[in-house]
Amino acid sequence: MSITDRAPQALDLLDDAGRKLLFTEARTANAFTATAVTDDELASIWKLARWSPSAANGQPLRALFVRTNEGKERLVRHLDEGNKAKTLQAPAVAVLAYDVDFHEQMPTVFPARGEMLRTAFADQKEKRETIASYNSALQTGVFLLAVRAAGLAAGPMAGFDRAGVDEEFFAGTSWRSHLVVNIGHPGADPWFPRLPRVPVEDAVAWA
Repeated sequence: MSITDRAPQALDLLDDAGRKLLFTEARTANAFTATAVTDDELASIWKLARWSPSAANGQPLRALFVRTNEGKERLVRHLDEGNKAKTLQAPAVAVLAYDVDFHEQMPTVFPARGEMLRTAFADQKEKRETIASYNSALQTGVFLLAVRAAGLAAGPMAGFDRAGVDEEFFAGTSWRSHLVVNIGHPGADPWFPRLPRVPVEDAVAWA
């Protein structure tokens, strides 16, 4: 029986092992082994990540998977100094971007109102930029969970020259980079010390 066949109260709970894998014991990796990340693994990550929620199902997130040494050399020239070595070491890197022209896909992703939404957004580039930026960030959180679900470690980094990356990889397109994510199996001494979380009483309110 699929999840769509069940009543809402019948939704499954993620077990302890799943919670540890995705949340409580998951870490940002800063070192990786040489074990390859296959195209099939990267494809499986995207096939999970694409189920993220987004406004009007617009799905503005896009991913460029960089796997070759040549591709990584092109990428690292635009990274902050502290991010270069670990990116060269990572077997795969995702450059996550948002598509400013996501509205062109609306007839596909929202058939009931797609043509109306595409027309409404056509002359509102600034509004599309805001919507795409926010919703791709939402989708990126799910992308990181998808990497973990694939049994891999993620190392997200915002320290890079976005304009340089866009010119290097996305020139002439409507894609705009917003995060670089190293992907692979954790190597030697991959984790920084675990840092505290904001206390619940300071982060959660009730009404």
